[in-house]
Amino acid sequence: MKLPYRGAKNFLTLVVLYTAFNFCANIVLSEDSKFSVLEEFKFGEMKKLILHESPKEVSEEIFYTFNSDPLILKSFSGSLTLINFWATWCAPCLEEMPSLSNLQTIKGGKNFKVVTIATMRNSPKSVENFFKKTSIENLTKYQDPKGKLARSLKIAGLPLTILLSKDNKEVARFIGDADWSSPQALNMIQKAIETDLKN
Repeated sequence: MKLPYRGAKNFLTLVVLYTAFNFCANIVLSEDSKFSVLEEFKFGEMKKLILHESPKEVSEEIFYTFNSDPLILKSFSGSLTLINFWATWCAPCLEEMPSLSNLQTIKGGKNFKVVTIATMRNSPKSVENFFKKTSIENLTKYQDPKGKLARSLKIAGLPLTILLSKDNKEVARFIGDADWSSPQALNMIQKAIETDLKN
């Protein structure tokens, strides 16, 4: 059947819009469901891991290196990053830290890294003393001295750990302390690394 010019034009417009809508929808669904596979790896303490239905944009609030150089979370783009918020006055944080160091030793590399940020009242000396006391040498000492970054991420208690994709989106968070070098945690992180590398 021959369509009038205007009808043909409208029909083609609808086809283009429908195709574009489906293309965008597939991208969104792919992004939304990418890390949902981690649900199958939530065993032991990892059952407490909260997987977001959709990746969340991260804060651009500034925090600092040990030498007071400013940074933002987007500085860690390019690899899966586990970011732990802690404090020297938080007993569970101190207990957890060696396992984070072990995780960095076992899984750390170009596709994954562990970042620890001491938030709120932590003197550089107290942070340095704790790392020396526990012989932790493979974790960089970052600080959020006034807690601005923590508050911008709605962190109400410590310790709290967030997982950022290589695209710098928050895909999961863990409230409380954990043994991050346990077999369950290592399996979870390995699957997260593999998932993050997929397009």
